[in-house]
Amino acid sequence: MAGTLDDAKITEYFRNKIVLITGATGFLGKILVEKILRVQPDVKRIYLPLRAADSAAAKQRVESEVFGKELFGLLREFHGAGFDAFVKEKVVALAGDVTCEGFGVCAETLQELRLNDELNVIINGAATTNFYERYDVALDVNVLAVKHMCDFARTCHNLEVLVHVSTAYVAGEKQGLVLERPFRDGETLRDGTHLDVDAELRLPRDIENQMEADNCMDPSPKARRMAMKDLGLTRARQFGWPNTYVFTKSMGEMMLGQMMRGGNVPFVIVRPSIITSIHNDPLPGWIEGPRTIDAILIGYAKQNLPCFLADLNLTMDVMPGDMVVNAIMAATVAHASSLRLLESEKPQQQLLSFPVAPSRLYHVTSSLRHPAPYAVLYKTGIQYFEKHPRVGPNGCPVRTRKVRFLGSIRAFHLFMLLKYRLPLEFLRLLSLLCCGHFGLAALYHDLSRNYRFVMQLVDMYGPFSLFKGFFEDVNLNRLRLSMTDDHNGASRLFNFDPKTVEWEDYFYRVHIPGVMKYILK
Repeated sequence: MAGTLDDAKITEYFRNKIVLITGATGFLGKILVEKILRVQPDVKRIYLPLRAADSAAAKQRVESEVFGKELFGLLREFHGAGFDAFVKEKVVALAGDVTCEGFGVCAETLQELRLNDELNVIINGAATTNFYERYDVALDVNVLAVKHMCDFARTCHNLEVLVHVSTAYVAGEKQGLVLERPFRDGETLRDGTHLDVDAELRLPRDIENQMEADNCMDPSPKARRMAMKDLGLTRARQFGWPNTYVFTKSMGEMMLGQMMRGGNVPFVIVRPSIITSIHNDPLPGWIEGPRTIDAILIGYAKQNLPCFLADLNLTMDVMPGDMVVNAIMAATVAHASSLRLLESEKPQQQLLSFPVAPSRLYHVTSSLRHPAPYAVLYKTGIQYFEKHPRVGPNGCPVRTRKVRFLGSIRAFHLFMLLKYRLPLEFLRLLSLLCCGHFGLAALYHDLSRNYRFVMQLVDMYGPFSLFKGFFEDVNLNRLRLSMTDDHNGASRLFNFDPKTVEWEDYFYRVHIPGVMKYILK
């Protein structure tokens, strides 16, 4: 069979389409907006709902937080003096809040999107990715916002597809093959438990009300914030997830399935693994905000990470941000109802067949098809900092010490106790005896801060650095095969095949320099 879904068909699909993208101020959202505008300047309109007091504030946020970034340099160069006019024509910033009904957008705009049959595609990328987020905040953004999005989607008469961006790590700490399948209603990762998503949505408010009634709620904002953070971790671990982020993202998937199952609008769940810097276009190495593995790189670069919990032989499942966006766009087109309707009107011999699994769920991952061990990151990190050492305040190169990696929780805690915790306690007592003289208090403060930094990193990221699963990618591979062209080879413009990435070269030449330039500045 000839190529069933190629670059031209994906590009052409977005011509004259109206797309709504949530989370556009985030790392992945920016890449998605840039890609659509660059490959299909004839897209009719892109709506970007975001938190803002009014339309002027929303427009200002989009200008500074989206189009003001280096990522849009290629697009800006192409349009030259007409760039601002092009963006003004194509992109509409909507003041609102995704945690509210109808995205918190004014009623007139909602009526326009609904009644005029304008909206064709919704891509939901809004999320809070903080592992230790307040439970009420995480529920609002990662679960309740999905509910409101589905309510809205079901009223849009011309909607062709709804795409929801989740994370592959909703798998928690599973080992072995993680299947490319959606959650069942109420499913958890711990035997003997059942999850009631609606009850979880009510829980933070119920607990606050009860504590206020019992007069045992500390009224300070800090105490309330910490109580909500602790509640999130407690609930996540009760049901088998390691942190609040992946727990609430799992509930978001369940909410989507409950509300859209059996409806007329196709929906797609995309589960990327660890998203890293752009590999190819438009700006190799561009990244915003440290990814999971970048906390290790940053700590190493700053020399405040003496050791870390990680097995260098295990696989770190990473996918460059541009490849994740390419997969999102390919899945969008493959499932869009209008395209299937258009093709069904053609003679049978010309019918395009998209080999897409009924589950509409894709693991955008690399651990099965092209795995990269943590040792690659460690090796390339050493090579990079040896050749490009950081410069100290005196202008001299800073010698980079190697990080000690420990492959088990028990070994890590024993090492930290003997190497750092006990010496810190001795230093604290010595500082007290010397009344803080000889700089002992300052030394204790610095070492204690580094100790807490490492322990916090391990608590949050340890489950990922010791993750022993690998993600099934049958659906993604079938989508990839549908992109293959018999004459020209694999897709170039919408490539999402991890086998095309040489990991050592990517980390050394692209990703680590990107982290140093765009995160550490």
